[in-house]
Amino acid sequence: MVRPGSPQVVRVRFAPSPTGFLHIGGARTALFNWMYAKAQGGQFILRIEDTDKVRSKPEYLEEILESMKWLGLTWDEFYKQSDRFELYRQHADKLLSEGKAYKDGEAVVLKVLEKSIKIYDLIRGEIVVDSKEIKDQVLMKSDGSPTYSFACVIDDALMEISCVIRGEDHISNTSKQILIYEALGFKLPKFAHLPLILDPEGGRMSKRAGATAITEYRAQGYLSQAIVNYLMLLGWSPGNNQEKVLMSGALKTFSIKKINKAGAAFSLEKLQWLNSQYIKEMDKGPLADALRPLVAAKYPEARVQGKDLEHMAQLYKGRMNTLLDFLDWTDFIFNDQVHFDEGVKAKHLSQDMRKEFDLLAERLSTVSDFNAKAAEEVFRGVAAQLGIEAGVLVHPVRVALTGKTVGPGLFDTMVVLGRERTVRRLREAFN
Repeated sequence: MVRPGSPQVVRVRFAPSPTGFLHIGGARTALFNWMYAKAQGGQFILRIEDTDKVRSKPEYLEEILESMKWLGLTWDEFYKQSDRFELYRQHADKLLSEGKAYKDGEAVVLKVLEKSIKIYDLIRGEIVVDSKEIKDQVLMKSDGSPTYSFACVIDDALMEISCVIRGEDHISNTSKQILIYEALGFKLPKFAHLPLILDPEGGRMSKRAGATAITEYRAQGYLSQAIVNYLMLLGWSPGNNQEKVLMSGALKTFSIKKINKAGAAFSLEKLQWLNSQYIKEMDKGPLADALRPLVAAKYPEARVQGKDLEHMAQLYKGRMNTLLDFLDWTDFIFNDQVHFDEGVKAKHLSQDMRKEFDLLAERLSTVSDFNAKAAEEVFRGVAAQLGIEAGVLVHPVRVALTGKTVGPGLFDTMVVLGRERTVRRLREAFN
């Protein structure tokens, strides 16, 4: 039976297979489907293509669902192909009864007739394929499970998918699936084949170049907003050379027809830059909340008060490309001993400044309200008493306290470290 007309509501689907984790390419496909639906007030369907009983794993499914939620790509309907095997068998039997398919042992195979197959692609225009290039298509395998293309066509038709949006590596599948649509009497949806994501040199994406799972990016300290922002720029642009794009604005201008045909080069440096911009704009409370599990995982013994972590987050957010950078910058806070960057101790603590450090430590130890202003007043007072420029002390003191030559303001750093540890490290610097 031919489905009458196209559905009034835009309906698209993302159909991952739980045979691996959700990677950048799949996430970009999911995002463009989601944006296409939301931009037109439509519906986004998540369909799990788990017909491969051997390779499909529950842990992969769990990771895909969790990654989708983390990216904000919530779905309106959810299906699993493993629950729909009876539907596929019924449609295979129908084609057998109509003489459009035949049995090969226990398998069901579609007869491919000679014809010209036309794909009307919203991104690429018309694509023409000669069916002579396509052999008869297996619909149901001998083990009773459907092939990818057969299950895909039946589900897309019965779920009333109005536009199939997927990678250009599926173009060859599309021509085969059109033959199945026509054999079953189903109305064709629209098609749009997204450009591939390439490495910076224009080659196929590798793990080294960024083809890692979304969960890995999350573990590496990337924000979901930055990932989504960057993915939407891989093949599409909102115009006006915008790079930081809010979803609310993007949905007002998004058009699937404006997606580029050419492959999109993935740049980890660009993603890191975007991530740093989102970190800079975060309020200290939410940023501290995002950092807390990372701190707890690396320093399980650390007992950090909420306000203290917020203060640290505020101080260091301008220096972070990812949330993990916070752990590198603040290791001197959570470790009892200072770990010095290579060469800095020899460069900045080679001159014996025991007298200067001991005097500064003594004066700081008497400060009751240990804040940045009070620490600065003591510091400058000591420099004046010793008859030296305050700048002479700045680098050696920073290195003694943090092991680093750069960082936020020295006096804010002292406050974050705390009076007792500041005083102790000054006194131990030349021991």
